[in-house]
Amino acid sequence: MSLELEAFRQRRLRVLEQMGEGVMVIATAPEAVRNRDAHYPYRFDSYFYHLTGFTEPEAVLVLVAGGQPQQVLFCREKNEEREIWDGYRHGPEAARAAFGFDAAHAIGELDERLPQLLENQPALHYLIGRDQAWDARVLGWLNTVRGKARSGVSAPDKLIDAAGLLDELRLIKDAHELALMRRAADISAAAHVAAMRATRPGRHEYEIEAELLYAFRRQGAEAPAYTPIVAGGANACVLHYVFNDQPLKVGDLLLIDAGAEYRGYAADITRTFPVGGRFNGAQREAYEIVLAAQAAAIAQVAPGKAWQAPHEAAVQVLTQGMVDLGLLKGEVDGLIESEAYKRFYMHRTGHWLGLDVHDAGAYKQAGQWRPLRPGMTLTVEPGLYIRPADDVPEALWHIGIRIEDDALVTENGCEILTHGVPKSVAEIEGIVGRD
Repeated sequence: MSLELEAFRQRRLRVLEQMGEGVMVIATAPEAVRNRDAHYPYRFDSYFYHLTGFTEPEAVLVLVAGGQPQQVLFCREKNEEREIWDGYRHGPEAARAAFGFDAAHAIGELDERLPQLLENQPALHYLIGRDQAWDARVLGWLNTVRGKARSGVSAPDKLIDAAGLLDELRLIKDAHELALMRRAADISAAAHVAAMRATRPGRHEYEIEAELLYAFRRQGAEAPAYTPIVAGGANACVLHYVFNDQPLKVGDLLLIDAGAEYRGYAADITRTFPVGGRFNGAQREAYEIVLAAQAAAIAQVAPGKAWQAPHEAAVQVLTQGMVDLGLLKGEVDGLIESEAYKRFYMHRTGHWLGLDVHDAGAYKQAGQWRPLRPGMTLTVEPGLYIRPADDVPEALWHIGIRIEDDALVTENGCEILTHGVPKSVAEIEGIVGRD
């Protein structure tokens, strides 16, 4: 077995150990129809993939903990006709050997075999409430086992949401995951640089988006990790702007929020820069405030620091900056306490990152912000969004700025995975429009 597939097997072993007893059932994502008989590009379920490395649809992982642990895969059978149309299928036997399972069966046998695996087991772990059809299917298996009660067979009397255990496992990235995340970050960084170089007045947002997508695929990424935001001028003040269809104008800023997905793992980068290659005075002043806020937040990404610490550091700098720009009036501490700053900075400063761009993992434990630990990966992304208003200086109207990088918590602080994208004013002005 390759070192890569051994990483997946080790994750399954950790899950079995933490379960102690019982059965866990994790299904991959279904295929989705886009329209008529055309499908969306297939993307596996993150929980399933994290434990298997198996990328085919119609697959289910079953882990049986206890005296004789089992790792069982259910997948599609070999089918020559379907392979002619749709491509290679492993089939159960090849999948068992290639991916290191104890057993593998055809997916069509799932409803027959699952009740047998659940007999006399104390607990069933699965992702409760994520899919009504799966909830009903699970209840069907349980009722089948309950129907054997007179024969002395017992059904699990505990249903446990598998997300609790699996989220904690996914929160700390292993060496295999970090290698993929570094590659996703490098691909995404190069794409942002290409987009900066391609930007100039008269082009459209979609042309710059095309530069990003081309750079992602050219370097081996499967797809964008999320719909790219390419927002010029006032569009940058719309946090989830995705139309990407407007012309780029001299004097405007362009905000790009985009990241590649590489072998399942996401990068997430945002940069903001002037379409014409030079910041004007108001833009530069606002930009430097956001850049300083990000630096303050990054300084708080370290083992033992609370999850909230980077956000609090960013808010402190941003609120002082809002006062300096004439956007807010009053004492900084009071403006923070009253949340007045949220008029111009309304989102959090980061989120977990991994197989999902907003990755698995709780942010609080027992009601308290959890401490950061080595191996956690997160974004750091302060921003400033200034819409026109009577009490807002006109020079600041339509300025939307976000600066986002991906950070890995290390033993001594953090590593910025996305360091390859310029973000100082001098660096940006030296690269924009110079392809």
